[in-house]
Amino acid sequence: MKYGYFITGTDTGAGKTRISTALLAAFNARGFTTAAMKPVATGCFNTIEGLRNDDALRLQQHASLPLSYEQINPYAFAPAIAPHLAAEQAGRVIDMDRIKHTFGAVAVRADVVIVEGVGGWLVPLNRDATIAGLAKSIGLPVILVVAIRLGCLNHALLSTESIEQSDLPFAGWIANLVDPAMLCIDENIEALRERIAAPWLGSVPWNPQATATEDAQQLRLPLRGANS
Repeated sequence: MKYGYFITGTDTGAGKTRISTALLAAFNARGFTTAAMKPVATGCFNTIEGLRNDDALRLQQHASLPLSYEQINPYAFAPAIAPHLAAEQAGRVIDMDRIKHTFGAVAVRADVVIVEGVGGWLVPLNRDATIAGLAKSIGLPVILVVAIRLGCLNHALLSTESIEQSDLPFAGWIANLVDPAMLCIDENIEALRERIAAPWLGSVPWNPQATATEDAQQLRLPLRGANS
């Protein structure tokens, strides 16, 4: 693995999957072999092959390395609730070692691995671990997706503070416009650029019909090594 990134968001619905698929498209265009994981997913639906998650399926579609669904999404739960609650209802425990082992098996096969979290940075996964702990266990640089809507400044700056305290490399942040009616969009993005030391990697405009390739054109690849 030459490059790897952990994609987190300011909250649920920030657009982590949209940004993850855009990054995959950008690296694919540069000729890298790409793989993706969403280790934990809630809000899954039943199929004849088992539970499936729309976000994980999108990652599978846009990565160039063919992986089984179980490699992409080791923990899938039906209720659209916090993952530790979904796991408790299913009588399961989300095991960090299992995720780390699966990640290692994927990482040796791909040039680039994109790992997408669930919810925000401090969402609990079990009684002890959070998304932040998961990111630390696999050791990837973090990219923060900021949902540009009312309240984004507080959410982004609190998330930034916590990421910086994790001692993981903070590869950058991306502004994702999720509310086209928001006032002072450019001013809010500029306020974040002034206050977040990590690189601003671009802004994705409101466009529900945009393809991953089109979104990729809005981004600057971070190009930080997996262990940098």
